[in-house]
Amino acid sequence: MPDPVLRLAVAGAAHPHVAYVLDELPLRTDVRLVGVSDPDPSLARSLGVPTYSDHRSLLAAERPDVVVVAGVYSERGAVVADSLRAGAHVLADKPLCTSLSDVDAIRLAADETGRVVSLLLEKRGYPETLAARSLLSAGTLGALTLVAASAPHKLNRDRRPPWFLSPDTYGGVIGDLAVHDIDLVLWLSGASEGTVSAVGGRWHGAVLLRAGDVSATIEVSWLTPASAPWHGDYRMRLTGTSGTADLSWARSELVVETHDRPLWTVPLPDRERPAAAALDAFVAGVEPPIGTAASLLATRIALLAQDSANNEGVVHRWAA
Repeated sequence: MPDPVLRLAVAGAAHPHVAYVLDELPLRTDVRLVGVSDPDPSLARSLGVPTYSDHRSLLAAERPDVVVVAGVYSERGAVVADSLRAGAHVLADKPLCTSLSDVDAIRLAADETGRVVSLLLEKRGYPETLAARSLLSAGTLGALTLVAASAPHKLNRDRRPPWFLSPDTYGGVIGDLAVHDIDLVLWLSGASEGTVSAVGGRWHGAVLLRAGDVSATIEVSWLTPASAPWHGDYRMRLTGTSGTADLSWARSELVVETHDRPLWTVPLPDRERPAAAALDAFVAGVEPPIGTAASLLATRIALLAQDSANNEGVVHRWAA
């Protein structure tokens, strides 16, 4: 059997979303894990690959084709930029970084090297999202006008590492959680300009996003009760000129009603694996469906919203 085509490395594994990529490896013969850098060497040992104390040593020694970035949030921006400059594409957990200056540095590195940044925004591949997008594409809902999203999460404080509980290393709840629904609003609307503002506190936030002709509200928090049957009762309502669609990701349901048809439940397609399409694209030598522009734009808007919440709701303009 020939060697796999793609040399993959993990630079930071502090967040369990690293499993999105690691779970793909047993399913493929065209990707090979070559090393891991993380303060905790246990992951590398369990996978039987070399371990490195820092990402620069990993990049120099292994020269990977793709680097998975899933470490401490505040450290990610530098890891992403360094990986790009080492000649690797980046497949990153969200948030991509925690500051607007990091976004600028990543954009510069991507422009200079021609390498790609792909953010793991798994909500795009949920069955409810895929079915709702098909409805919009078919014109069933008419022109998309309003989006209302709610994404509460369980904090599970006793299981969180110290870095997650510190604003200096965590960043902010809006930059962390709202990026998913900001990306969906952009993806579903096709908007390329707008405004964003937000209000909130340490563990909650509310975003007001204008994306072209679409107005969206996005509520995020770490306030889901510990006794709830799910990590988060994530929901989104899409309102168009001809009807509405209510997505309930926790309940695996999409309910629609239009002017000419009463309420019905839409059959759902299969769920897409979060890292599969990106790895397919990197192996084929093409840009993944979530490419550099989309990854950076959703991140920038989320961080502008976080800045707004930190500064009395100031309104920021954004453009692709």
